[in-house]
Amino acid sequence: MAAALQHSGWWQLWWRRLSARDGSRMLLLLLLLGSGQGPRQVRAGQTFEYLKREHSLSKPYQGVGTSSSSLWNLMGNAMVMTQYIRLTPDMQSKQGALWNRVPCFLRDWELQVHFKIHGQGKKNLHGDGLAIWYTKDRMHPGPVFGNMDKFVGLGVFVDTYPNEEKQQERVFPYVSAMVNNGSLSYDHERDGRPTELGGCTAIVRNLHYDTFLVIRYVKRHLTIMMDIDGKHEWRDCIEVPGVRLPRGYYFGTSSITGDLSDNHDVISLKLFELTVERTPEEEKLHRDVFLPSVDNMKLPEMTAPLPPLSGLALFLIVFFSLVFSVFAIVIGLILYNKWQDQSRKRFY
Repeated sequence: MAAALQHSGWWQLWWRRLSARDGSRMLLLLLLLGSGQGPRQVRAGQTFEYLKREHSLSKPYQGVGTSSSSLWNLMGNAMVMTQYIRLTPDMQSKQGALWNRVPCFLRDWELQVHFKIHGQGKKNLHGDGLAIWYTKDRMHPGPVFGNMDKFVGLGVFVDTYPNEEKQQERVFPYVSAMVNNGSLSYDHERDGRPTELGGCTAIVRNLHYDTFLVIRYVKRHLTIMMDIDGKHEWRDCIEVPGVRLPRGYYFGTSSITGDLSDNHDVISLKLFELTVERTPEEEKLHRDVFLPSVDNMKLPEMTAPLPPLSGLALFLIVFFSLVFSVFAIVIGLILYNKWQDQSRKRFY
């Protein structure tokens, strides 16, 4: 309980405000705190957080399943356990994912991920890691930590195995982020270096205390922080201004194992809506976007695919093509007959 209060940072402010009031209001606050509802101040005078249950996941995982009423869907080898959702077991060649069914239309948000990576592998004999997604498409298995390549949106990767043998600057496990408009491929051989926005070392395997990652998106500003030292304090990892993410994308998390493996467990996902004051100038600058981009990073332009033809349009194209072909053949025969007649006259 104390760790949770220290993590939130809003307890002391609200306690002082309510200390002079009657006991019933104090009881109401405690009930709200226990249920995970109500505002939570992030920075004084700037931001308040509101838990969004339709985008959140916690024990006993009642909203996970395949029915139309489920808020979260499992994919691949992912399994629901009593204390966590296991994306992949500590076995070779497994992949699994967990996807929210509800698109997120919030402008400013914060996603807190409580996870655990552990296994029998020693030194570098473990892999490959997990990813957290905010993407246009969902439930598409692929090679990028269990998700599709050339995705559209944001990917945050907790990479536990170094594929690039000659690299010496990084210590793994390593956290990195990537924004994609569907034109870029994740470079596995170089651990995603060519397309990453930034990263940091995060020793997260086989720890005996809780590990957390938070993704915060406020006013086109992307911030990723970690709490992996057992101190209940956020540590900066990635900070990138000018990140433009469309609304209406899906949250998810995925993992994959190959020749090396690990248990990749998700304990909770909590999404908070951030209420942020904006000036009129900021409102104009922060209009909705329709394709992910980063102000200081040039992404290749995407050519939008042509929409598929309807049955009527396809029929009309075939019909008029046949009519044109018949018309061309008739005209050709008429011209050929006239040419033959002229040739006979010249011969006689």
